[in-house]
Amino acid sequence: MSKRVVVTGAGLVCPVGIGVEESWKAICAGTSGVTRITRFDPSLYETQIAAEVKGFKAEDFMSKKEAKRFELFISYAIAATRMAVDDSKLQITEENGGRVGVITGCGLGGLRFMEDTILNIHSSGPKRVSPFFIPMMIGNMAPGMISILFGAKGPNLSLATACAAGAHAVGDSFKIIQEGRADAMITGGTEAVISPSCVAGFNAMKALSTRNSEPERASRPFERDRDGFVPGEGSGILVLEELEHARRRGAPIYAEVVGYGLTGDGYHMTAPPPDGNGASRCMQMALDDAGMQPEEVDYINAHGTSTELNDLYETRAIKAVFKQHAHNVAVSSTKSMTGHLLGGAGGVEAVFSVLAIRDDIIPPTINYDHPAEELDLDYVPNTARKVPVKVVMSNSFGFGGTNAALVFRKYCPN
Repeated sequence: MSKRVVVTGAGLVCPVGIGVEESWKAICAGTSGVTRITRFDPSLYETQIAAEVKGFKAEDFMSKKEAKRFELFISYAIAATRMAVDDSKLQITEENGGRVGVITGCGLGGLRFMEDTILNIHSSGPKRVSPFFIPMMIGNMAPGMISILFGAKGPNLSLATACAAGAHAVGDSFKIIQEGRADAMITGGTEAVISPSCVAGFNAMKALSTRNSEPERASRPFERDRDGFVPGEGSGILVLEELEHARRRGAPIYAEVVGYGLTGDGYHMTAPPPDGNGASRCMQMALDDAGMQPEEVDYINAHGTSTELNDLYETRAIKAVFKQHAHNVAVSSTKSMTGHLLGGAGGVEAVFSVLAIRDDIIPPTINYDHPAEELDLDYVPNTARKVPVKVVMSNSFGFGGTNAALVFRKYCPN
């Protein structure tokens, strides 16, 4: 018999706040975290806006020596992990460390540090490269450093499945516990790639919003005048535990993880199929894994990137799976406020999903002014909704046609 898995801790570093309660309050209030880029001078770029994390001090979560050695995506993950572990009151010791694992998702790793290093090689030669270049750049250093700093010596992985990476990390962690290979997992996503090459690259693909004069109104998922996504950064981390392990220590329980789906489109490098087939099969797989019918889902935290194709094709996929219930289920995109955290998105949105269950609040899709043709679902426009929330699905889809869907349920002891 498979084991039950619950969420016992959460941590957030994101564009609307540092910490779970600060961030969630901002999300429920419909606050945008999008501003003009400060990481570099964006004047020459078509897109000059992003959802940056504000006021983050790595030294609040680690030593000054460690903070200097870690790229920002690693520091974000460590900070969110410290919050989540403290929140869960999980004590990781020599005795139990081998039963606590870490899986995080990250799309691009230390891209900004790579840019700086390459420029340094061209200007000053190879001997000027930092010995920390490789460790600071590679994506698996996030779960690696979490393991080292927290003593978690169980399964340890870094997933690089583009914008689905954070959700895949949570889903894979869920399965590891369900199968009895760990008692607890630290999991989620992290990303910090607001950099010249990232913005230039996505601009070349015509994927980003260029609404530079109205940063806070640029991310507008499912809305008629959407013109692309807004890059974001940060980290969302959950502590997942086997239910009896959590009960024995009297851990707080946010929600239960009950379903996970993952599929591939097999269609195109960057575009989803017009019928949303990969996404719909993924959502159906997650429902089947949970043993649930579509009518049981109260809220879908959509991938909802604010791009022309994703929002249309995700809507079609939801209709294909949920059929008549598609017009009854609430669908919103918190990316309207956080921007798109790429590999970190699924982790942050998993945290928002369990908070929706905890507080019976569905966060809004802000900047929703005009309905778009064929986009006719309940996108929870502009204002959060206080209603009972028992079951939430969280969607994440990535380049290469990789898809993930998670299902969370309000915890019931029986």
